[in-house]
Amino acid sequence: MDETEFWALIDSSREAADGDPEYQADLLIDRLLQLDPDSVVDFARHFDARYNRAYRWDLWGAAAVLLDGANDDAFDDFRCWLIGQGREVFEGALHEPDDLAHLLDDFDPRADGDAEDLGYAADEAYEQLTGVETPDLGLAEPPSEPDGPALPLRDTKALADRFPLLWTRFRKAGT
Repeated sequence: MDETEFWALIDSSREAADGDPEYQADLLIDRLLQLDPDSVVDFARHFDARYNRAYRWDLWGAAAVLLDGANDDAFDDFRCWLIGQGREVFEGALHEPDDLAHLLDDFDPRADGDAEDLGYAADEAYEQLTGVETPDLGLAEPPSEPDGPALPLRDTKALADRFPLLWTRFRKAGT
């Protein structure tokens, strides 16, 4: 499976799920079950590589703005959700997280930003196909700390200054 096929699976499952991340994960599992086990491992490798690539302070700050705060678990789930939004949104956010203000049609912190199940879709499909757990993906160990300069995630003024577009579009005045 190449990168284009990976993103096609992400996009088709997101579009069919109409933005519901849990349903997207279910649809993704169904689509992965139509593939051979090696292709599912390739999909997992693509997903995990992007998940690790998104472990950055600036993306964590953007998540904190969008979610009105983001602890470790919330940021993990946000990175899965970000991948689930497709290549354009994912790559755009990596280029400049504040651009999520333009890349996202809408964002509801009660329904968006949490797609933990997407992170397990390949493992679930592989286990259903083979009866065993997904093998080691051969990727480098994930970083122990986010990449880039640390951000004060609880400092609303610092977040508003760093992410003015996100702050203006998605945060209520006075927060």
